[in-house]
Amino acid sequence: MKILYPCLLTAALFSCTKVIDLKLDSNAGELDIEANITNLDTVQEIYLRTNVPFSADNQYPPVSHAIVTATDDDGSRYTFTETRPGEYASPAFAGIAGRTYRLQVQVDTQQYVATSTMPPLVRMDSLTDKNRPLNRPQDGRDQKVISVYFQDPAGIPNQYRFIEWVDGVQVNSVFAYDDQLTDGRYVTLELLEQDIDIYAGDTVKVEMQCIDQPMYTYWFALESQQGNNFNGAVAPANPPTNINPETLGYFSAHTTQTLTLIVK
Repeated sequence: MKILYPCLLTAALFSCTKVIDLKLDSNAGELDIEANITNLDTVQEIYLRTNVPFSADNQYPPVSHAIVTATDDDGSRYTFTETRPGEYASPAFAGIAGRTYRLQVQVDTQQYVATSTMPPLVRMDSLTDKNRPLNRPQDGRDQKVISVYFQDPAGIPNQYRFIEWVDGVQVNSVFAYDDQLTDGRYVTLELLEQDIDIYAGDTVKVEMQCIDQPMYTYWFALESQQGNNFNGAVAPANPPTNINPETLGYFSAHTTQTLTLIVK
């Protein structure tokens, strides 16, 4: 099936369209890998679960007793130890921008491999909030929308993922953005989400990840399915993964930064 969807808009109101092939899949019991390595000097964590039918409750069985390792193209090797069922952690280390990381996950006799290259860090300058017009009466308070500001580096492709929390609760909306139309420009990006209402006094945290092209394709495909349940359950269409042989989930080596705002 082919899905046609718009790019996320900047304040300059640029738009484009892309077509991504999404594979329909209603099978349960597949391995779901959630693996991240960041530039932060901290314990890196990987989660292994099995998916459930799309109509099932959000209970995803953990996958234990797997062998999980990662290497980089400089020869470093990292071993991930199971700390809780389905949760695997490394000793603290900081990923390095420009290096390519290779993940290996062995479950029983099956081995899965994925690679991801960590892009350079692009920093957010600030966050702001502004009133959002209401489509329905709310209890007399104005809803807010959060905007992110950053300078996109010129001359190289850049891809980004944004994650938003409101009073400690992560919103379900997926935000993926690339600089195809804003290369080298100062970007103002509105995080338009429909999951959680934001009001004055709320604490909003935004994480900005600089991701490689395969991860951008993954998150952009999920963004096109906003409103579907893609948090581990079998979705109407699975996004294109960077894991081989193909299974659910992803492996992302990315740089990251977070900012926090008290909404006015």
